[in-house]
Amino acid sequence: MERDIYQLLEKWKRSNRRKPLVLNGARQVGKTYSLRQFGRTSYEKIAYLNFEREEKIAQYFEDTLDPKQLIKILSIHAEVEIEPHRTLLILDEIQECPKALNSLKYFCEEANEYHVVAAGSLLGVKIAKEKGFPVGKVNFLHMYPLTFFEFLSALGHEKTRRFLEEYHSYEPIPIPMHDKLLQILKLYFFIGGMPEAVAEYAKSESLNVVREVQLEILDAYERDFAKHVPPKELMKLSAVWKQVHRQLAKENKKFIFAAIRKSARGREYEEAIQWLLDAGLIHKSYLVNSPKFPLSAYANNNIFKIFLADVGLLGAQSNLSPQIIIDGDILFTEFKGALTENYVAQELIATRDREPYYWASEGRAEIDFLIEEDHEIYPLEVKAGTSQKKKSLLIYNQKYAPSKLIRASTMNLKHDGKIYNYPLYLISRCNSSEVNIAD
Repeated sequence: MERDIYQLLEKWKRSNRRKPLVLNGARQVGKTYSLRQFGRTSYEKIAYLNFEREEKIAQYFEDTLDPKQLIKILSIHAEVEIEPHRTLLILDEIQECPKALNSLKYFCEEANEYHVVAAGSLLGVKIAKEKGFPVGKVNFLHMYPLTFFEFLSALGHEKTRRFLEEYHSYEPIPIPMHDKLLQILKLYFFIGGMPEAVAEYAKSESLNVVREVQLEILDAYERDFAKHVPPKELMKLSAVWKQVHRQLAKENKKFIFAAIRKSARGREYEEAIQWLLDAGLIHKSYLVNSPKFPLSAYANNNIFKIFLADVGLLGAQSNLSPQIIIDGDILFTEFKGALTENYVAQELIATRDREPYYWASEGRAEIDFLIEEDHEIYPLEVKAGTSQKKKSLLIYNQKYAPSKLIRASTMNLKHDGKIYNYPLYLISRCNSSEVNIAD
């Protein structure tokens, strides 16, 4: 399965500032597969080592952190001669060996001619706790579930994807194509972007089998909780995890701790939420009362929404029936638009690699997302159906007068004065310099 991250990996390989690479991301988003595929296509050889499967590998790093010595030992162990520039050394599940993490510093300083990539399903959790982590001595990439455009490619709609990527007009997408893309988007809402779920659907076209895969993934996550989370935090973490889909189904999607337990306070659950964030399983979107640069400086860290990393897993966690795929556009409005908003958050994060923010004003209006680009902040309002209501956008416009007001819905491309409507399937074009696809 071709992934867009290959382009970033190639860029890393060619960079004059290349350092050992740390590839982070949730369990089962495709890190190992992508690295091995990258090694096969871009290098002469791969030396693959997995610290979870072979615990004895960690002993090599206990004995020495000298990269030249390690290269000799690891070449013998992997039965592959590790050569500068010609071999990709993959250190998988590296979070199981803190000394191996620390060795990346010495690879950077003393042996940077070797191409080394570290990955792991709970690497983010380990890095957050590892005091000796070599900050400044590694490059970082984060891997996410498949985006909608990657999903199109995986299901054989490559020409449609290229058409959307190269579309530079605000003329409506041809109606037959628009309708077809909404149908594919409904599939994406149910299947999501976890590679195994997508691959299974591409093979069998069975949504019931897809759901089995999703439940297995959710079960694997919960087993990670039990294995890696301190007992005193386990119940809190599980409580937060099980609350995400319930709280997104509310009209006000702000995360309310009292919904977990009447007397619950945010500080009691800080570690649990941070663990889920570091594991790549959730995203937080912070409230911004005053949309100014940089948004992070004006965020209210005590008020936020929580989204799941994958919209398909959100549907599985909510026990959403496959039947909903054929019931008109109900899928977009189900749970008060929770799937739609989670999808938009997921797309924006994957294509911009930044945490999201939202804006609210004294109960009068709420803007679902703020896009900080091109020295301006654009408001993005998400509509679950074809509603053309724009009260919140107009209130925001009255207060801050941005050059563009952006809406995402199931409607076709439309440009009406300052309001730019993107169909939901095209929301990834609403980032970087492509906010302005008409210009």
